[in-house]
Amino acid sequence: MGSRERFLDTINGRKPDRTPFYASLTPQVAQMLSSHFNLPYETPIDSLLSTRISHMDLLTSMGVDAIGVAATAPDDSPTVTTPDGLIINEWGMVFKDAGLYNEFYSFPLAHAETVADIEAYPFPDPFAKGRFEMAKAAIQKYGKNYGVIADLECSIFETSWYLVGLEKFLVDLLIEAPYVDALLDKVAYINTETGKELIRCGVDVIWCGDDFGSQQSCMMDMDTWRKYFKPRMKKMFDAFRSINPEIKIAWHTCGAVVDLIPDFIEIGLDILNPIQPMAKGMNPEFLKENFGKELMFFGGICVQDLLPNGTPDSIKAEVQRRAEILGHDGGYIIAPAHNIQPDTPIENIIALFDAVKNLKYN
Repeated sequence: MGSRERFLDTINGRKPDRTPFYASLTPQVAQMLSSHFNLPYETPIDSLLSTRISHMDLLTSMGVDAIGVAATAPDDSPTVTTPDGLIINEWGMVFKDAGLYNEFYSFPLAHAETVADIEAYPFPDPFAKGRFEMAKAAIQKYGKNYGVIADLECSIFETSWYLVGLEKFLVDLLIEAPYVDALLDKVAYINTETGKELIRCGVDVIWCGDDFGSQQSCMMDMDTWRKYFKPRMKKMFDAFRSINPEIKIAWHTCGAVVDLIPDFIEIGLDILNPIQPMAKGMNPEFLKENFGKELMFFGGICVQDLLPNGTPDSIKAEVQRRAEILGHDGGYIIAPAHNIQPDTPIENIIALFDAVKNLKYN
C-alpha cells in the first residue's frame, strides 16, 4: 500500500495496512539529518508555520506518509530582519533569535483597548499575491503519492495573543475588554479565508489549532472558552465544509485538554492532535475508549522524554504500543507530539522512522 492510499484510508474510516506517519522538524534537526544522509539542506519556508511545511524532500525520503502545506508570507510582505537582529513578520509581530526558536520581543497590539484600535491596525490580506504559490507547488509535486495536510494552526486564540501578549490577553478575556471580540473576529476571518483557499488548492486535511492547555489543565475556564472560542471554531469549520463537505478537519491543542473534547466533537471536529503524552489526562487508552468512535487521533509520540532520552528499543516499543491502542481499527496518524527537537539523538530519530515502517498489528 502506498503512502497516499494509506493516509486516505485512515482519514476516511478504513483500516490501512499500517498506521500512517507524519513528522515535522526544527531547522537544526533538518540540518543534522541532511548532513547525516548527505542531502542538500532545504532553507525553511517563510511562514508563521514554517516548521510544519519545510524540509519535505528530506521527510519524504525518510518515510513520512503525508506532507504539510500552508500559506506563506506574500510577495510584498516577507519576514525581515532589522540591522539590530529583530525579526518582524507580516503581522507586525517582533521576535528575537533565541537559538532554538524565535522568542517574542514585543507585541504590536499591546496597547489595544478599544474596537477602534483593532480597526486601525494593518492586518495581513489573506488574498495577497504569492500567498498560496508554495502550497500549490507542493501539492503538484507530492500530492499524487502522499497525503496533504494544510496547516492553519494559531487559528484564533494564539494569533490574537501573539499580537497583544499572553498575560494581557488572558486578563482581557476575563474582564471582557471592548476590543477582544473585534480582534478575535478579525483573526478568525483572516484564517478562515486562508483555510478556504488551501482547501480549494486540493488538500486532504485542514489542520487548525490553538494551544488551550497547559501541562496540568486548560488555560482558561470552560465558560470563557465556550463564550469566545467554541462558536468561532464552529463557524470556521462550517465555512471549510461549505467549500468541500468531505474535508477532514484536525485541531492541534497542546496540553491537558480532555475536558474540551466533547465540545470539539459537538462542533464537528474529525481529528485531534497532538495527544501530548505527558499532559494530565491524555491517556491513550482512555481517549480511544471514550472518544474513538467520534474522533481520529494524530500525534502521540513524546518529544519531551521518549525521543530525547529513550533508546531505539524503547521508541520502537512505544510506537507499537501507541499504534495498537489508538490505531488498531484505523483512525490514527502516528506522529511526534511536536516538532522533533535538537536534543533528540540522530539514532533515535532514525529508530522512530524505522519503527513506523515496520509496524505490525497484533
